[in-house]
Amino acid sequence: MAAAAAAAAVGGPQQSQPELPAPGLALDKAATAAHLKAALSRPDNRAGAEELQALLERVLSAERPLAAAAGGEEAAAAAGGGGGPGAAEEEALEWCKCLLAGGGGYDEFCAAVRAYDPAALCGLVWTANFVAYRCRTCGISPCMSLCAECFHQGDHTGHDFNMFRSQAGGACDCGDSNVMRESGFCKRHQIKSSSNIPCVPKDLLMMSEFVLPRFIFCLIQYLRDGYNEPAADVSSEKDLNKVLQLLEPQISFLEDLTKMGGAMRSVLTQVLTNQQNYKDLTSGPGENACAKKSHEKYLIALKSSGLTYPEDKLVYGIQEPSAGTSTLAVQGFAGATGTLGQVDSSDEEDQDGSQGLGKRKRVKLSSGTKDQSIMDVLKHKSFLEELLFWTIKYEFPQKMVTFLLNMLPDQEYKVAFTKTFVQHYAFIMKTLKKSHESDTMSNRIVHISVQLFSNEELARQVTEECQLLDIMVTVLLYMMESCLIKSELQDEENSLHVVVNCGEALLKNNTYWPLVSDFINILSHQSVAKRFLEDHGLLVTWMNFVSFFQGMNLNKRELNEHVEFESQTYYAAFAAELEACAQPMWGLLSHCKIRETQEYTRNVVRYCLEALQDWFDAINFVDEPAPNQVTFHLPLHRYYAMFLSKAVKCQELDLDSVLPDQEMLMKLMIHPLQIQASLAEIHSNMWVRNGLQIKGQAMTYVQSHFCNSMIDPDIYLLQVCASRLDPDYFISSVFERFKVVDLLTMASQHQNTVLDAEHERSMLEGALTFLVILLSLRLHLGMSDDEILRAEMVAQLCMNDRTHSSLLDLIPENPNPKSGIIPGSYSFESVLSAVADFKAPVFEPGGSMQQGMYTPKAEVWDQEFDPVMVILRTVYRRDVQSAMDRYTAFLKQSGKFPGNPWPPYKKRTSLHPSYKGLMRLLHCKTLHIVLFTLLYKILMDHQNLSEHVLCMVLYLIELGLENSTEDESDEETSVGGPERCHDSWFPGSNLVSNMRHFINYVRVRVPETAPEVKRDSPASTSSDNLGSLQSSRRPKVLQRENSGTAQVFSLVAERRKKFQEIINRSNSEANQVVRPKTSSKWSAPGSAPQLTTAILEIKESILSLLIKLHHKLSGKQNSYYPPWLDDIEILIQPEIPKYSHGDGITAVERILLKAALQSRMNKRIIEEICRKVTPPVPPKKITAAEKKTLDKEERRQKARERQQKLLAEFASRQKSFMETAMDVDSPENDIPMEITTAEPQVSEAVYDCVICGQSGPSSEDRPTGLVVLLQASSVLGQCRDNVEPKKLPITEEEQIYPWDTCAAVHDVRLSLLQRYFKDSSCLLAVSIGWEGGVYVQTCGHTLHIDCHKSYMESLRNDQVLQGFSVDKGEFTCPLCRQFANSVLPCYPGSNVENNLWQRPSNKSMQDLIKEVEELQGRPGAFPVSISSETNLSKEMESVMKDIKNTTQKKYRDYSKTPGSPDNDFLFMYSVARTNLELELIHRGGNLCSGGASTAGKRSCLNQLFHVLALHMRLYSIDSEYNPWKKLTQLVEDMNSQLGNEEQQPEVPILYHDVTSLLLIQILMMPQPLHKEHFTCIVKVLFTLLYTQALAALSVKCSEEDRSAWKHMGALKKNTCDAEKSYEVLLSFIINELSKGKLYHEEGTQECVMISPIAWSPESMEKYLQDFCLPFLRITSLLQHHLFGEDLPSCQEEEEFSVLASCLGLLPTFYQTEHPFISASCLEWPVPPFDIITQWCFEIKSFTERHAEQGKALLIQESRWKLPHLLQLPENYNTIFQYYHRKTCSVCTKVPKDPAVCLVCGTFVCLKGLCCKQQSYCECVLHSQNCGAGTGIFLLINASVIIIIRGHRFCLWGSVYLDAHGEEDRDLRRGKPLYICKERYKVLEQQWISHTFDHINKRWGPHYNGL
Repeated sequence: MAAAAAAAAVGGPQQSQPELPAPGLALDKAATAAHLKAALSRPDNRAGAEELQALLERVLSAERPLAAAAGGEEAAAAAGGGGGPGAAEEEALEWCKCLLAGGGGYDEFCAAVRAYDPAALCGLVWTANFVAYRCRTCGISPCMSLCAECFHQGDHTGHDFNMFRSQAGGACDCGDSNVMRESGFCKRHQIKSSSNIPCVPKDLLMMSEFVLPRFIFCLIQYLRDGYNEPAADVSSEKDLNKVLQLLEPQISFLEDLTKMGGAMRSVLTQVLTNQQNYKDLTSGPGENACAKKSHEKYLIALKSSGLTYPEDKLVYGIQEPSAGTSTLAVQGFAGATGTLGQVDSSDEEDQDGSQGLGKRKRVKLSSGTKDQSIMDVLKHKSFLEELLFWTIKYEFPQKMVTFLLNMLPDQEYKVAFTKTFVQHYAFIMKTLKKSHESDTMSNRIVHISVQLFSNEELARQVTEECQLLDIMVTVLLYMMESCLIKSELQDEENSLHVVVNCGEALLKNNTYWPLVSDFINILSHQSVAKRFLEDHGLLVTWMNFVSFFQGMNLNKRELNEHVEFESQTYYAAFAAELEACAQPMWGLLSHCKIRETQEYTRNVVRYCLEALQDWFDAINFVDEPAPNQVTFHLPLHRYYAMFLSKAVKCQELDLDSVLPDQEMLMKLMIHPLQIQASLAEIHSNMWVRNGLQIKGQAMTYVQSHFCNSMIDPDIYLLQVCASRLDPDYFISSVFERFKVVDLLTMASQHQNTVLDAEHERSMLEGALTFLVILLSLRLHLGMSDDEILRAEMVAQLCMNDRTHSSLLDLIPENPNPKSGIIPGSYSFESVLSAVADFKAPVFEPGGSMQQGMYTPKAEVWDQEFDPVMVILRTVYRRDVQSAMDRYTAFLKQSGKFPGNPWPPYKKRTSLHPSYKGLMRLLHCKTLHIVLFTLLYKILMDHQNLSEHVLCMVLYLIELGLENSTEDESDEETSVGGPERCHDSWFPGSNLVSNMRHFINYVRVRVPETAPEVKRDSPASTSSDNLGSLQSSRRPKVLQRENSGTAQVFSLVAERRKKFQEIINRSNSEANQVVRPKTSSKWSAPGSAPQLTTAILEIKESILSLLIKLHHKLSGKQNSYYPPWLDDIEILIQPEIPKYSHGDGITAVERILLKAALQSRMNKRIIEEICRKVTPPVPPKKITAAEKKTLDKEERRQKARERQQKLLAEFASRQKSFMETAMDVDSPENDIPMEITTAEPQVSEAVYDCVICGQSGPSSEDRPTGLVVLLQASSVLGQCRDNVEPKKLPITEEEQIYPWDTCAAVHDVRLSLLQRYFKDSSCLLAVSIGWEGGVYVQTCGHTLHIDCHKSYMESLRNDQVLQGFSVDKGEFTCPLCRQFANSVLPCYPGSNVENNLWQRPSNKSMQDLIKEVEELQGRPGAFPVSISSETNLSKEMESVMKDIKNTTQKKYRDYSKTPGSPDNDFLFMYSVARTNLELELIHRGGNLCSGGASTAGKRSCLNQLFHVLALHMRLYSIDSEYNPWKKLTQLVEDMNSQLGNEEQQPEVPILYHDVTSLLLIQILMMPQPLHKEHFTCIVKVLFTLLYTQALAALSVKCSEEDRSAWKHMGALKKNTCDAEKSYEVLLSFIINELSKGKLYHEEGTQECVMISPIAWSPESMEKYLQDFCLPFLRITSLLQHHLFGEDLPSCQEEEEFSVLASCLGLLPTFYQTEHPFISASCLEWPVPPFDIITQWCFEIKSFTERHAEQGKALLIQESRWKLPHLLQLPENYNTIFQYYHRKTCSVCTKVPKDPAVCLVCGTFVCLKGLCCKQQSYCECVLHSQNCGAGTGIFLLINASVIIIIRGHRFCLWGSVYLDAHGEEDRDLRRGKPLYICKERYKVLEQQWISHTFDHINKRWGPHYNGL
């Protein structure tokens, strides 16, 4: 038992007899144990038992308790044996183990017990952060979870499962058929039948039964002694932790016992639950002082927890409650609510906890004994109960929790433990409230409770036997009572209502969630929920609890100052309503689905209404809500609404039987309506002084997780009220609430007493939109679940294309998981595939990666797009616009409508019969008057009316026509007379008939300043102004009507009248209560000018207004022509697609058609109106005043169009610029950027400076430079010689070894050379830079170097946070914003030496060789005459410094003598080599594609060459050592070359790397180079290369082959072109080399790589060509850059010959008919056989000493394949399972954030401090070692890739996507992920092309902390 070492002292005697010497202990223990076991096995075991008890007394004695360690008052008196505190403790554990095993070995005992494990459950307990699985297909309970092992061993293919990181910890449910279906069990737990488990032999566990009670009691004594009531300071918490640390070994020992399996668990269960044992051991205070003390401490702890220990048996514990207490409690609660107003609410909770619940609560709960028994009484009767008590007291230590949970597979224990847990429930709540670490504690509580309450059978049993529901509700109620405050809603002074204070920690920190989540959990069980719904007392208590949240977090509108402090309490309020009220509600609703459950609904509704009535009384509510305040929290209203909805939808209940009287309905509608009006106010910026948080509330209220518990029930409740109340009353209430009553006047000017003019329009829009939603939403009025799901989905998809996961998130699922619409369930997927198409993830050039998206199908746009649903569900207003834009785009694209369409009118599902009354709103005079007024105002161009208003008005008219009730008889022809209706506006209430009713005169109240007033005098002459009264013509009418021309209609007055009627109907006394008009409150006194009455002549009907509107919208006179006159069919089949999409004109036509269909009368009147040719509308004179009122909307629209146009133009400009300037984004289709000018005769290149904009040549004094990015790169070093990319290791066996990489091979070669040869010579024989080489790239833009300096200055002073570090010289190109860090000076003069290489060369080879030698011999100097330092030379030096500093020292210094000039020399030509090799890789590894490739255009190699050459010529090579001599001259005395014994020889020329030699030769020449010299150097080097190829070939073939070749070549030696025949040369080389020991086989065959038969002439030719090709490719590239020649393109097989002729190696007259032979390219400068002899001689003398190494150095591997990242497995899970538990090889811990390098497969700790070296964390360090500063890491726990580049890093994205094409960053969803090959290719491409810096935009500094 390893943990035992951490043990603490138990004290007391250490051995069985204190005298025995220590060495005898082990023997002695075993013997004693065996002896005791034998004694106990006898039938009469009393003596044995006593002896054992005595021994245990001693061993486990608690004489020296932990108090010493815990800092208590007792000192460590009896220190036990000399072994220090840990020793005695360990000793006690050893004793226990020995005794349990009964003298045998403990391990054997464990194994023996395990054999009897009958448990068919897994029960593995895990803690937070453990990775587990949840399968919804197999789960019965939503909380079901499986450990990874059980999950992978079960069969879950095709199931809906996900992986998740445990938040609170959990346990594996495999094998538990109460929680999951048996089909999902893994192989190990597929129900073992208990028969095949043998019976446990009695004596095996006999000792355990005696020893364990004492051991557990000992543990409890420690817990008692160690506990000191925590004071206010935190130090006492530390003490508790200390006690726990000391007890760790004991608890671990218990935990290990539980893991022994079922047999041991049942013994433990017996011990823990046996009441007799407990009584015997704990209630013996008499005998022993220590036990007495311990008991006292226990009582103190109980008391300090505010619990009583019932000494007398009369007070009952929780187990035996008396009947009937439940109702008692209920009365107590109900009575207490009223008294609360008087209690001092500032009462603080006492710190020491002795007061338990604060005084305030005492008042509340003085009545009812039941509560006391739940809250304050605990009696412990068994070890288990006291253990749990201490577990809670110590705030749920992890070890204890794990032990208690590990026991759960034992069924008997499970029941006992659950009961104990319930019994301690109130105590848990109290401890939780006091805890400082409530988060941790909450998690641990839920960790336990979810295991207990997810099991329906168990939950039911505990509910029946232990009053679980009563306890839970009471405890919740108590908990919330600690933070109640007086409600300020409505009547601040006299309100008796109390609400929770959302600022309290309890709500802010969500401390209540463990209790609420348990409650929700048990309510998901039908049997438990039924009990709850049947228990009236419980329902009353629960409604009381819910009412605490009713009206919380009240907002008061700030009218003057901006609020100083924006409180963020609204988060807490919304979370609390959702979790504590809504989720239990959904839980209950899920059980009210069938007719038989009607009774439950009636109960809930009844108590809900009672609670609402109490609430209205408590806040003193009469009929008007208080102005300027709103609360979004009305849980009682929502309970009521949702149960009503369920009753009608599922239980066939008669709605009227559960509705209250009219007065109550009127009260019910007020607050939800207030919220709707406030939403409009908030969006109109009327609450702007309350800060941003009020917007946050408005958004949260409609947000997807909240909407179906908040706005949906509210709207439904309003719909119910509207369907039952008087429609005129309802409509007028709406307009009054929205404060737009004053706006609804015919007059052109009005005064609004309650609203500023700028808010009027948006409030009017709000009111109309609300009415449209109210009348067209059918979510609870008849839609089926599938229809709802479909509507929700369509609304979300119309706003934007969505990913699968965001859709799941946005669609408000029924929050209770058992509702059936589980996300990802069958119906979700089937609806999704019906309405949307999947767009697979695509890549845009520029590397921005798309995810897989769903986009609406065309027919969805066509038929199902529902703007009303979209408006209801948008959190941001811009989403509505986005949906409309997308709709417009669809119509344009499909050719259905070209213009700007209006939102389409959508047919609605039919109403459920219970709600038919809702449609009366559309057929009430009030609404018709409003509609008429608004149409008139729009036609007259009054202020503040927008297209949106018109749209909504027409929508309402259309709704009315669709839902017209009684078919009116066409006989009512006589209605037309104007005389009939002076008393009111409209004759009836049916819209169809009211539409044609003409209204002649209207009396309006207008301000005296209005234009109407002046024309009021009856004497005025007739004028045609519509506004004036044509009095002269009709004086009679006026007099007869006695000035009652038309009714002045007042909405408010109507509403008052109706309200009065309703009140009178219901109770006559209420007359006194009705308040006077409250609207007077709002008008500012004295500010309003006087109103007078004016009479307007109107003479219009709704129909005539619509027709005029049509003319106005279309801008043509008489534009409307009734369609049925041409086509009578239209009236028979009215559904015409032409009308379904379009703008206002279409809408008007559609409405007129519908009106004509509804009645013949209307049809006639429409025809009549159209016949009267309308008089031309007078042209509008735009006065200054009217100009102002020109519709803002139109101006905005125009501005928007202008902006669109500009943006489009700008975008196209930008695009064309991007195309010409950059090809980072799209390397394929690019136009080369010509740096040089096109005319060849111009000798000087002209550059444009992108900063100052001037053009000109680069000069000595003012040099121009290319913007370049220098970066160290190890990409070349990652090339391997095999085609298959290496796989990422996913098992312990697979490992990647780096010795076959290009970098490793070159390293080995260099160190081998350095071992045997002179250092300076070695450094010229190879190239470095395979790792950490410097790569130079440019965007192709140039700038003056002095401009650049001032640009850098300005960047340095710019305080804006940049993604780069200016101090390190980093900047972005001023033109294309590409990242850069240096400027490469352009060499003066022409870039391309046209004239020099165009001249045909006629010099002989010998002359050229001499010239080359002479030129190389000249001293290095700048070719410009001025000897002093110029700006140019300074810049050249500084850029060289930059290049050196780009890479780390270790990648530059390879010399044995540090700082030697040879090092710099090697580094410089290697930079050129690196850039050429990388360009070759970018071209795909060969030059077959020719000059058209992209890499060349923006190459800066030419400039780079100038800089390098300039610096290399400063180090002239001593002419003695110049390899050029060795290549072109014969030496007289070969031996002198070898060097003496003490000096190391130089590297033999055949061991040199030919490409390196080429670069050295070229860079040593003065620049610019002549083409003929270049060709000469290439020809000479080719001879050496060819010789090397033949030598390597000779080493590779077998002995027989060699002799055959030797012989064959010798025959041809004297033919004419022997020197161009490879057979001759090969035989000669074999001959020369065999003089040494090179070919001596040392018994091994390691060099024979190819079997003898394979060497045919063809295969040899292929080998030779392959050997030479890399050199030819690099040389051709170099020629291309230096001389600007194009590269020819060719087939792969002819690449060699094409490149050779391009380089001038092939004689021009060479015929290509017969097969090509590489040897024909040779042109020997000196007789070949002589020089070969000379070269071979150097090798011969070396191989005499070192044959093996000599052979290895000859065979150069030159055929490298392209570099690749590691190949990743198809499924992410394979990576995750292997790496997330893997230990780090450096620190041997499992990293918190493991990562793996995708270049080499190294496993590293991200951000791990454990592996930090010299302040560099491991990833940064690895990126420097593996990629010279570039690292690509896959973060195992997040599935994303992170790029480190130098001192910056960025998140690149993920290459693993789920089945819906989405990333799952941080594995939050835990769905299976699959590799996306295209993405991985993009990543690899960016790595190879070094474009991470350009393509990824979000970089940040990592400060070496990754």
